[in-house]
Amino acid sequence: MLKVPTFTSKKKYSSIAVMTSGGDAPGMNAAIRSVVRYAIVQGCEVHGILRGYSGLLDEQFIPLEASSVANIIQRGGTILKTDRCEAFYKKATRKKAADILRRRGIEGLVVIGGDGSFTGAYHLESENKFPVIGVPGTIDNDIAKTDDTIGFDTAVSTAIEAIDRIRDTASSHDRTFLVEVMGRSSGHIALQVGMGGGAETVIIPERKQSIQQICETIDRGIRRGKTSSIIVVAEGQEPGLSSRLAKDLAKKGHASKVCILGHTQRGGTPTAHDRVLASVLGASAVAYLLAGKSSAMVGVQDSHVALVPFKDVIGFKKQVSSELLQLSHELAS
Repeated sequence: MLKVPTFTSKKKYSSIAVMTSGGDAPGMNAAIRSVVRYAIVQGCEVHGILRGYSGLLDEQFIPLEASSVANIIQRGGTILKTDRCEAFYKKATRKKAADILRRRGIEGLVVIGGDGSFTGAYHLESENKFPVIGVPGTIDNDIAKTDDTIGFDTAVSTAIEAIDRIRDTASSHDRTFLVEVMGRSSGHIALQVGMGGGAETVIIPERKQSIQQICETIDRGIRRGKTSSIIVVAEGQEPGLSSRLAKDLAKKGHASKVCILGHTQRGGTPTAHDRVLASVLGASAVAYLLAGKSSAMVGVQDSHVALVPFKDVIGFKKQVSSELLQLSHELAS
Protein backbone atom coordinates (compact mmCIF):
# COMPACT_ATOMS: atom_id res chain seq x y z
CA MET A 1 0.00 0.00 0.00
CA LEU A 2 1.34 3.43 -0.96
CA LYS A 3 2.11 5.67 2.00
CA VAL A 4 2.91 9.36 2.24
CA PRO A 5 6.43 9.86 3.72
CA THR A 6 6.64 11.47 7.15
CA PHE A 7 9.35 13.76 8.48
CA THR A 8 10.01 14.98 12.02
CA SER A 9 11.95 18.10 11.06
CA LYS A 10 10.34 21.53 10.94
CA LYS A 11 8.89 22.48 7.56
CA LYS A 12 11.28 24.45 5.40
CA TYR A 13 8.81 26.62 3.46
CA SER A 14 5.60 28.47 4.24
CA SER A 15 4.41 29.27 0.69
CA ILE A 16 4.42 26.98 -2.36
CA ALA A 17 2.83 26.87 -5.81
CA VAL A 18 1.39 24.06 -7.93
CA MET A 19 0.90 23.77 -11.69
CA THR A 20 -0.09 21.24 -14.33
CA SER A 21 1.95 21.13 -17.52
CA GLY A 22 1.97 19.34 -20.87
CA GLY A 23 -0.83 16.98 -21.87
CA ASP A 24 -3.73 16.67 -19.47
CA ALA A 25 -4.42 13.36 -17.74
CA PRO A 26 -7.39 12.08 -15.72
CA GLY A 27 -6.46 12.38 -12.05
CA MET A 28 -4.59 15.67 -12.29
CA ASN A 29 -7.38 17.37 -10.36
CA ALA A 30 -7.08 14.76 -7.62
CA ALA A 31 -3.36 15.55 -7.42
CA ILE A 32 -4.03 19.30 -7.23
CA ARG A 33 -6.57 18.71 -4.46
CA SER A 34 -4.07 16.60 -2.53
CA VAL A 35 -1.25 19.13 -2.87
CA VAL A 36 -3.46 21.97 -1.66
CA ARG A 37 -5.12 20.27 1.27
CA TYR A 38 -2.02 18.46 2.52
CA ALA A 39 0.03 21.68 2.37
CA ILE A 40 -2.65 23.62 4.25
CA VAL A 41 -2.72 20.99 7.00
CA GLN A 42 1.04 21.46 7.28
CA GLY A 43 0.54 25.22 7.76
CA CYS A 44 1.67 26.17 4.27
CA GLU A 45 -0.16 28.49 1.89
CA VAL A 46 -0.66 27.38 -1.71
CA HIS A 47 -0.86 29.28 -4.99
CA GLY A 48 -2.18 27.81 -8.22
CA ILE A 49 -0.50 28.69 -11.52
CA LEU A 50 -2.81 28.67 -14.51
CA ARG A 51 -1.71 27.27 -17.91
CA GLY A 52 1.58 25.73 -16.77
CA TYR A 53 4.86 27.46 -17.56
CA SER A 54 3.10 29.88 -19.91
CA GLY A 55 0.89 31.05 -17.07
CA LEU A 56 3.88 31.32 -14.77
CA LEU A 57 5.58 33.70 -17.20
CA ASP A 58 2.33 35.68 -17.57
CA GLU A 59 1.96 35.72 -13.77
CA GLN A 60 -1.41 33.98 -13.77
CA PHE A 61 -1.50 33.05 -10.09
CA ILE A 62 -4.54 32.32 -7.95
CA PRO A 63 -4.69 31.64 -4.19
CA LEU A 64 -5.93 28.14 -3.34
CA GLU A 65 -7.81 27.25 -0.17
CA ALA A 66 -9.27 23.93 0.90
CA SER A 67 -12.62 25.02 -0.50
CA SER A 68 -11.00 25.92 -3.84
CA VAL A 69 -10.48 22.23 -4.59
CA ALA A 70 -13.82 20.91 -3.35
CA ASN A 71 -15.65 18.50 -5.67
CA ILE A 72 -12.84 18.19 -8.22
CA ILE A 73 -11.47 14.74 -7.35
CA GLN A 74 -13.93 13.11 -9.77
CA ARG A 75 -13.35 15.53 -12.64
CA GLY A 76 -11.12 14.88 -15.64
CA GLY A 77 -8.78 17.47 -17.11
CA THR A 78 -7.23 20.08 -14.83
CA ILE A 79 -8.85 23.09 -13.17
CA LEU A 80 -5.50 24.89 -13.45
CA LYS A 81 -5.45 24.42 -17.24
CA THR A 82 -2.28 23.35 -19.00
CA ASP A 83 -0.05 24.32 -21.91
CA ARG A 84 3.14 23.45 -23.76
CA CYS A 85 5.53 26.38 -23.44
CA GLU A 86 8.30 26.54 -26.06
CA ALA A 87 9.64 29.77 -24.54
CA PHE A 88 10.72 27.79 -21.46
CA TYR A 89 13.47 26.15 -23.51
CA LYS A 90 15.45 29.38 -23.08
CA LYS A 91 17.68 29.87 -20.05
CA ALA A 92 16.77 33.57 -19.76
CA THR A 93 13.09 32.66 -19.68
CA ARG A 94 13.65 30.21 -16.84
CA LYS A 95 15.49 32.88 -14.87
CA LYS A 96 12.54 35.21 -15.39
CA ALA A 97 10.25 32.48 -14.05
CA ALA A 98 12.35 32.01 -10.91
CA ASP A 99 12.43 35.77 -10.34
CA ILE A 100 8.63 35.93 -10.62
CA LEU A 101 8.18 33.14 -8.10
CA ARG A 102 10.56 34.71 -5.59
CA ARG A 103 9.06 38.17 -6.01
CA ARG A 104 5.67 36.72 -5.11
CA GLY A 105 7.08 35.11 -1.97
CA ILE A 106 6.75 31.56 -3.28
CA GLU A 107 9.47 29.26 -1.95
CA GLY A 108 8.82 25.95 -3.71
CA LEU A 109 6.98 24.54 -6.72
CA VAL A 110 5.11 21.29 -7.46
CA VAL A 111 4.90 20.45 -11.18
CA ILE A 112 2.39 17.81 -12.30
CA GLY A 113 3.24 16.56 -15.78
CA GLY A 114 5.49 14.38 -17.89
CA ASP A 115 9.04 14.24 -19.20
CA GLY A 116 8.98 17.64 -20.92
CA SER A 117 7.53 19.30 -17.84
CA PHE A 118 10.18 17.68 -15.66
CA THR A 119 12.93 18.83 -18.01
CA GLY A 120 11.78 22.41 -17.54
CA ALA A 121 11.56 21.89 -13.78
CA TYR A 122 15.08 20.42 -13.63
CA HIS A 123 16.63 23.35 -15.47
CA LEU A 124 14.59 25.86 -13.47
CA GLU A 125 16.13 24.54 -10.27
CA SER A 126 19.64 23.69 -11.46
CA GLU A 127 20.13 27.14 -12.99
CA ASN A 128 18.31 29.25 -10.42
CA LYS A 129 18.37 27.19 -7.20
CA PHE A 130 14.58 27.28 -6.99
CA PRO A 131 13.18 24.10 -5.32
CA VAL A 132 10.90 21.95 -7.50
CA ILE A 133 9.28 18.53 -7.04
CA GLY A 134 7.57 16.69 -9.91
CA VAL A 135 4.47 14.48 -9.88
CA PRO A 136 4.16 12.09 -12.87
CA GLY A 137 0.92 12.81 -14.70
CA THR A 138 0.64 11.32 -18.20
CA ILE A 139 -1.62 8.73 -19.77
CA ASP A 140 1.35 7.20 -21.64
CA ASN A 141 2.99 5.70 -18.52
CA ASP A 142 6.37 6.04 -20.23
CA ILE A 143 8.21 8.04 -17.56
CA ALA A 144 11.37 6.32 -16.38
CA LYS A 145 11.85 5.16 -12.79
CA THR A 146 8.17 4.95 -11.87
CA ASP A 147 5.92 1.93 -12.24
CA ASP A 148 2.80 4.03 -12.67
CA THR A 149 1.68 7.49 -13.76
CA ILE A 150 -1.50 9.43 -13.06
CA GLY A 151 -4.04 8.96 -15.86
CA PHE A 152 -2.73 5.71 -17.33
CA ASP A 153 -5.26 3.44 -15.64
CA THR A 154 -8.17 5.65 -16.74
CA ALA A 155 -6.92 5.82 -20.34
CA VAL A 156 -6.62 2.03 -20.50
CA SER A 157 -10.03 1.49 -18.91
CA THR A 158 -11.65 3.95 -21.33
CA ALA A 159 -10.14 2.17 -24.33
CA ILE A 160 -11.11 -1.29 -23.11
CA GLU A 161 -14.68 -0.16 -22.56
CA ALA A 162 -14.75 1.03 -26.18
CA ILE A 163 -13.27 -2.23 -27.43
CA ASP A 164 -15.91 -4.25 -25.59
CA ARG A 165 -18.54 -2.35 -27.56
CA ILE A 166 -16.66 -2.62 -30.84
CA ARG A 167 -16.27 -6.38 -30.40
CA ASP A 168 -20.07 -6.75 -30.31
CA THR A 169 -20.30 -5.15 -33.75
CA ALA A 170 -17.26 -7.05 -35.04
CA SER A 171 -18.85 -10.36 -34.01
CA SER A 172 -22.25 -9.46 -35.44
CA HIS A 173 -20.82 -8.59 -38.87
CA ASP A 174 -17.84 -10.99 -38.99
CA ARG A 175 -15.41 -8.11 -39.29
CA THR A 176 -11.86 -7.20 -38.40
CA PHE A 177 -11.49 -3.90 -36.54
CA LEU A 178 -8.33 -1.83 -36.19
CA VAL A 179 -8.72 0.13 -32.95
CA GLU A 180 -6.22 2.98 -32.68
CA VAL A 181 -5.24 4.16 -29.21
CA MET A 182 -2.92 6.97 -28.13
CA GLY A 183 0.83 6.42 -27.99
CA ARG A 184 3.04 8.23 -30.48
CA SER A 185 6.31 6.73 -29.26
CA SER A 186 5.12 4.44 -26.50
CA GLY A 187 3.14 1.20 -26.60
CA HIS A 188 2.18 0.95 -22.92
CA ILE A 189 -1.47 1.88 -23.50
CA ALA A 190 -1.81 -0.36 -26.57
CA LEU A 191 -0.27 -3.36 -24.83
CA GLN A 192 -2.44 -3.08 -21.73
CA VAL A 193 -5.56 -2.45 -23.82
CA GLY A 194 -4.71 -5.38 -26.09
CA MET A 195 -4.27 -7.70 -23.14
CA GLY A 196 -7.38 -6.49 -21.30
CA GLY A 197 -9.50 -6.39 -24.44
CA GLY A 198 -8.45 -9.79 -25.76
CA ALA A 199 -7.04 -8.42 -28.99
CA GLU A 200 -5.64 -10.79 -31.59
CA THR A 201 -2.73 -8.48 -32.38
CA VAL A 202 -1.12 -5.43 -30.78
CA ILE A 203 0.85 -2.99 -32.94
CA ILE A 204 3.28 -0.81 -30.96
CA PRO A 205 6.21 1.48 -31.88
CA GLU A 206 8.69 -0.66 -29.92
CA ARG A 207 8.05 -3.79 -32.00
CA LYS A 208 7.82 -3.81 -35.76
CA GLN A 209 5.37 -6.22 -37.39
CA SER A 210 4.94 -6.87 -41.08
CA ILE A 211 1.58 -7.05 -42.81
CA GLN A 212 2.34 -10.72 -43.44
CA GLN A 213 2.72 -11.37 -39.71
CA ILE A 214 -0.56 -9.59 -38.96
CA CYS A 215 -2.32 -11.61 -41.67
CA GLU A 216 -0.92 -14.84 -40.25
CA THR A 217 -2.43 -13.98 -36.86
CA ILE A 218 -5.83 -13.31 -38.44
CA ASP A 219 -5.63 -16.50 -40.52
CA ARG A 220 -4.72 -18.55 -37.47
CA GLY A 221 -7.86 -17.30 -35.76
CA ILE A 222 -9.97 -18.11 -38.80
CA ARG A 223 -8.67 -21.69 -38.77
CA ARG A 224 -9.85 -21.95 -35.18
CA GLY A 225 -13.30 -20.85 -36.22
CA LYS A 226 -13.06 -17.12 -35.42
CA THR A 227 -15.12 -14.86 -37.64
CA SER A 228 -13.96 -11.51 -36.26
CA SER A 229 -10.75 -9.94 -34.97
CA ILE A 230 -9.66 -6.94 -32.93
CA ILE A 231 -6.28 -5.40 -33.66
CA VAL A 232 -5.07 -2.68 -31.26
CA VAL A 233 -2.78 -0.08 -32.84
CA ALA A 234 -0.70 2.56 -31.05
CA GLU A 235 -1.07 5.76 -33.12
CA GLY A 236 2.66 6.16 -33.83
CA GLN A 237 4.52 9.28 -34.92
CA GLU A 238 2.76 9.81 -38.26
CA PRO A 239 -1.02 10.30 -38.46
CA GLY A 240 -3.07 7.72 -40.35
CA LEU A 241 -1.23 4.54 -39.35
CA SER A 242 -4.42 2.50 -38.88
CA SER A 243 -5.82 3.62 -42.23
CA ARG A 244 -2.60 2.63 -43.98
CA LEU A 245 -2.66 -0.76 -42.27
CA ALA A 246 -6.29 -1.25 -43.34
CA LYS A 247 -5.36 -0.62 -46.98
CA ASP A 248 -2.45 -3.04 -46.78
CA LEU A 249 -4.65 -5.71 -45.17
CA ALA A 250 -7.27 -5.27 -47.88
CA LYS A 251 -4.61 -6.03 -50.50
CA LYS A 252 -4.05 -9.33 -48.68
CA GLY A 253 -7.74 -10.17 -48.72
CA HIS A 254 -8.61 -9.00 -45.19
CA ALA A 255 -11.14 -6.16 -45.23
CA SER A 256 -11.19 -4.17 -41.98
CA LYS A 257 -12.81 -1.20 -40.28
CA VAL A 258 -10.87 1.54 -38.48
CA CYS A 259 -11.91 3.07 -35.17
CA ILE A 260 -9.71 5.87 -33.77
CA LEU A 261 -10.34 6.51 -30.08
CA GLY A 262 -8.17 9.63 -30.00
CA HIS A 263 -8.53 12.13 -27.18
CA THR A 264 -11.47 10.37 -25.57
CA GLN A 265 -8.75 8.56 -23.60
CA ARG A 266 -7.52 11.82 -22.05
CA GLY A 267 -10.83 12.98 -20.66
CA GLY A 268 -13.55 11.62 -18.45
CA THR A 269 -13.88 10.61 -14.84
CA PRO A 270 -10.64 9.17 -13.41
CA THR A 271 -10.74 5.63 -12.05
CA ALA A 272 -10.48 4.97 -8.32
CA HIS A 273 -6.92 3.77 -8.92
CA ASP A 274 -5.88 7.07 -10.49
CA ARG A 275 -7.63 9.11 -7.78
CA VAL A 276 -5.81 7.25 -5.01
CA LEU A 277 -2.47 7.33 -6.85
CA ALA A 278 -2.80 11.08 -7.47
CA SER A 279 -3.79 11.73 -3.86
CA VAL A 280 -0.79 9.87 -2.45
CA LEU A 281 1.74 11.31 -4.90
CA GLY A 282 0.42 14.86 -4.51
CA ALA A 283 0.71 14.74 -0.73
CA SER A 284 4.11 13.02 -0.97
CA ALA A 285 5.41 15.80 -3.22
CA VAL A 286 4.48 18.38 -0.59
CA ALA A 287 5.95 16.29 2.23
CA TYR A 288 9.29 15.99 0.46
CA LEU A 289 9.32 19.63 -0.60
CA LEU A 290 8.61 20.93 2.91
CA ALA A 291 11.35 18.63 4.23
CA GLY A 292 13.87 20.34 1.97
CA LYS A 293 14.00 17.76 -0.82
CA SER A 294 13.83 18.93 -4.44
CA SER A 295 14.99 18.50 -8.03
CA ALA A 296 13.23 15.14 -8.05
CA MET A 297 10.06 13.29 -8.97
CA VAL A 298 7.83 11.34 -6.61
CA GLY A 299 7.14 8.00 -8.28
CA VAL A 300 6.09 4.45 -7.54
CA GLN A 301 8.61 1.62 -7.25
CA ASP A 302 7.66 -1.85 -6.01
CA SER A 303 4.43 -0.51 -4.48
CA HIS A 304 6.26 2.20 -2.52
CA VAL A 305 6.55 5.95 -3.00
CA ALA A 306 10.07 6.75 -4.20
CA LEU A 307 11.90 10.05 -4.65
CA VAL A 308 13.86 9.95 -7.91
CA PRO A 309 16.25 12.73 -9.02
CA PHE A 310 15.16 14.50 -12.19
CA LYS A 311 18.53 13.73 -13.77
CA ASP A 312 17.67 10.01 -13.59
CA VAL A 313 14.27 10.57 -15.20
CA ILE A 314 14.41 13.18 -17.96
CA GLY A 315 15.54 12.02 -21.36
CA PHE A 316 14.90 8.39 -20.50
CA LYS A 317 11.90 6.30 -21.52
CA LYS A 318 10.35 3.36 -19.73
CA GLN A 319 10.25 0.36 -22.05
CA VAL A 320 7.25 -1.91 -22.46
CA SER A 321 7.45 -5.27 -20.73
CA SER A 322 8.84 -7.90 -23.10
CA GLU A 323 7.28 -10.57 -20.89
CA LEU A 324 3.83 -8.99 -21.13
CA LEU A 325 4.27 -8.56 -24.87
CA GLN A 326 5.14 -12.24 -25.26
CA LEU A 327 2.20 -13.28 -23.10
CA SER A 328 -0.13 -11.14 -25.19
CA HIS A 329 1.07 -12.95 -28.30
CA GLU A 330 0.70 -16.37 -26.71
CA LEU A 331 -2.82 -15.72 -25.41
CA ALA A 332 -3.92 -14.56 -28.85
CA SER A 333 -2.57 -17.72 -30.54
